[in-house]
Amino acid sequence: MTDVRVRIAPSPTGPLHLGTTRTALFNYLFARHLGGTFILRLEDTDQARSTIEYENDILTGLHWLGMEWDEGPGIGDEPERGSYGPYRQMQRLARYTEAADRLLAEDKAYHCYCSPAELDTERKRQDAGHEPARYSGRCAHLTAAQTASFEAEDRRPVLRFRIPPDRTIAFDDIVRGHVEFDTNALGGDLVIVRSDLTPLYHFTVAVDDAAMAISHVIRGEDHLSNTPKHILLFEALGAAVPQFAHLPLILNPDRTKMSKRKSQTAVADYRAQGFIPEAFVNYLAFLGWSTGTEEEVLSLAELVERFELSAVNSSGAVFDRDRLEWLNGQWIRRLSPEDLIDRLRPFLENEVAAGRIEWMPSDEEISALLPVVQERLPTLAAVGEVIGFLFVKDVEPDAALLVPKRWDAATTVAALDAARRRIADVGEVSWEADEIEPPLRALAEERGWKVGDLFMAIRVAITGRTATPPLFDTMVALGYERSLARLDRAIERLAARAEAS
Repeated sequence: MTDVRVRIAPSPTGPLHLGTTRTALFNYLFARHLGGTFILRLEDTDQARSTIEYENDILTGLHWLGMEWDEGPGIGDEPERGSYGPYRQMQRLARYTEAADRLLAEDKAYHCYCSPAELDTERKRQDAGHEPARYSGRCAHLTAAQTASFEAEDRRPVLRFRIPPDRTIAFDDIVRGHVEFDTNALGGDLVIVRSDLTPLYHFTVAVDDAAMAISHVIRGEDHLSNTPKHILLFEALGAAVPQFAHLPLILNPDRTKMSKRKSQTAVADYRAQGFIPEAFVNYLAFLGWSTGTEEEVLSLAELVERFELSAVNSSGAVFDRDRLEWLNGQWIRRLSPEDLIDRLRPFLENEVAAGRIEWMPSDEEISALLPVVQERLPTLAAVGEVIGFLFVKDVEPDAALLVPKRWDAATTVAALDAARRRIADVGEVSWEADEIEPPLRALAEERGWKVGDLFMAIRVAITGRTATPPLFDTMVALGYERSLARLDRAIERLAARAEAS
């Protein structure tokens, strides 16, 4: 199906968010699976809210995720590509004017001179009578004299598209099945051009989809109610009606609708938190679709191969951050050491800039830690939590954390002091994990301590944390002298607290 042409048409009035990204991904997968064309079009007619910063965020976000468009605007100084451009709506205004004039000439649209105050009065009357909101059609059949009278009052009209009454608009949605709408429930004749001559969404999307020969409109479920209006516009423009597929909404864990104001939806935020594009794409693909198998970790190429639009579920898709972190961890494990170091470096630089670590580790130092780090990272940004204690001169462990639940401060001081002597006896020459562990286990057995309590006290003493990579690998990475120095500092700190109490 090489005639498949699909588009993603974000508005640069905010950052790239999860809903737009998931929609873009399903369009991309559908086009690539069938050998079709994936188009990016920017709906930037809302000049009050559209910004170049948001446009760049959208373009770079899709590019980061690997969704390269066949037609659309270029990034930075790149020229746009494709023969159906321009791909920014503000550069297509003449086309909208031409289409509007044609609808007006064919009496499929008309000038409406109703003032905002008159429309508000009409809405209030309908509310009071418990009637559905709809335009009354008072300007639908103006005489020349009435039009002249309004013009004399210097009223600036909008352009309304005629919605035919008493008609059923039916279509077969690829995701939702057969759908029907009564045109009497569409709110009356539709404003398609404002009084300042700027076109509105329903009109521009139909004009552009027709002009760009879009074969399939794949978009969110929240656009389902717009579809009958768009079908009527396609028909009025003499254009072929594309096939429609409305994707399920993305929901919060409590199954409420995910909101840009109440939920974390910006893709850039997830990128900053250390989610990697392979995992993010993998996860979004499963928000409303599945392979029908137990496979969970799939590359973009594998998703393209398996994707079937007809297999998309019509029910809401719950966004589970824990699941995303798990999948992100799976993808981190798959990275080569060189690739992982490259990806970790900016996050470690951030740790230095924030003052959480005191110096930037070398690539060699990072490489030496990968065997214990790579298996434990849920995100790249977690690297500071996992190994940051290695790159500060001293740690200041919380005295409360130093004392295991079954011990008191005096017992902990005695245990750390005894452990310090056993560790010192290992010596710098033999400083390996399998040399450090046995004497400490023997110490716990001799004193009747639980091994977990002793090891936790040592862990907190040398790292300041209760959770780190394996204790003895951590000590090897920290080094013989620094491990002993941190134990001495912790013993001193805890002993002072014990004396004070």
